[in-house]
Amino acid sequence: MKEQQSNLATEKMGKLMLRYAAPCVVSLLVGALYNIVDQIFIANAAYLGSFGNAANTVVFPLTVIALGIAVMIGDGCCAFVSLSFGKGKPADATRSVGNAVALCIVGSLVLTAVYLLFSDPLLAAFGGRVNEETFALSKEYFFWITLGIPFYMFGQAMNPIIRADGSPRLAMVSTLVGAVLNIILDPIFIFVFRLGMMGAAIATVIGQIATALIAAVYLCRAHHITPHAGDWKPNGKIIGKTLSLGLCSFLAQISLVAAMAAINNMVRKYGALDAVFGQEQYAQIPMAVVGIVMKFFQIVISVVIGMAAGLIPIVGYNMGAGKMSRVKEAFTKLLLAETCVGAAALLTVELFPRALIQIFGAANESVYYTDFAVRAFRIYLCMIVLACINKATFIFLQAMGKAVESTMLSMVREIVFGVGFALVLPHFFGLSGVLYSMPVSDVLTAILSAVIIVRTYRRLNS
Repeated sequence: MKEQQSNLATEKMGKLMLRYAAPCVVSLLVGALYNIVDQIFIANAAYLGSFGNAANTVVFPLTVIALGIAVMIGDGCCAFVSLSFGKGKPADATRSVGNAVALCIVGSLVLTAVYLLFSDPLLAAFGGRVNEETFALSKEYFFWITLGIPFYMFGQAMNPIIRADGSPRLAMVSTLVGAVLNIILDPIFIFVFRLGMMGAAIATVIGQIATALIAAVYLCRAHHITPHAGDWKPNGKIIGKTLSLGLCSFLAQISLVAAMAAINNMVRKYGALDAVFGQEQYAQIPMAVVGIVMKFFQIVISVVIGMAAGLIPIVGYNMGAGKMSRVKEAFTKLLLAETCVGAAALLTVELFPRALIQIFGAANESVYYTDFAVRAFRIYLCMIVLACINKATFIFLQAMGKAVESTMLSMVREIVFGVGFALVLPHFFGLSGVLYSMPVSDVLTAILSAVIIVRTYRRLNS
């Protein structure tokens, strides 16, 4: 561990960031791709089409709830472990891991039970009743996906903990194995066996089980954080600190849930008033399209969050060791990198929207589908550069141990602005109002982020 500590304190920041952030980015991308890969294969199955696409969109935020809880536990534990090692308190680190694993197992089982008992009202809350076929496909997909939630949550929670133990490559490999299995099995189950939504879900669950098993084996053989007998006993102080450090990561994910609930219902409401989408055979199109746009956004944000979250061990250790100049250097390099990611994403959605929607089965759809999709990509994501900078700021504050500031800023962006404008703007601009909600939110949040960024630099210079 001493060698790892020395590297965190002395190695060139760019090289260190690449080593830790790259595997984190890959891991989060792979986690996001589970649902996205399903949607791509579903969309290209003619017997499912936009109905299956819309069903996937309905279920998607419910899977994000599970992911949000998992990353709150995992990222919080990762930050706690790094801070503990930086302060020379390894016993606190292993206790945090033991408590985190126990919390994840209990939480996942409770969530699974809730989903199985209340599937119909939950699906309806996220717009599942846009038409009967969409609702039926949503129920089928959701049931099988729910059975895999304990494995999904355990694998995702363990990922940042494994990184904190100094094994970022293993963390990446564990998620890649699951993703590859999903990619292989999806076309077999959907196109060969024609199992439809059930087939897509089962392929996903098999991949999640593989990831969870690899993580479990590692936990038993970890370098420094394998819990001992007493570490599994619940410790209120450690659990509270872990959850507070991970709260921003939770909000980064759960905000998507709140936004999707608002957006899906606004799309359903105002789509019904549209001359085209008010027709039964086209009613699912706006929801399917918005789901696709959100999936692309999730891919970009997975890169953004992965880059920032990958710095948690680096920033946490250097904060604990009092090396503020290195923390400042990491922050500067992170902001520059996130700006580049946002710029690349912006150019993609503005210049090549038709290429993006072709991936999601546009060839099987009407011109109404294509036209609305192009408009949705260009409007909804026009301020994605600011979105990237905002997200990076939230996560970096979390890595610094500034849980309150991070949480407050994230809450304003994700709940107050994100959900608020998604509910208000459609009253004035109809379906277009839904699309304008995100860029307006990110512009206003960027103003607040600028203030926080300046204050953070002043702190690090003092």
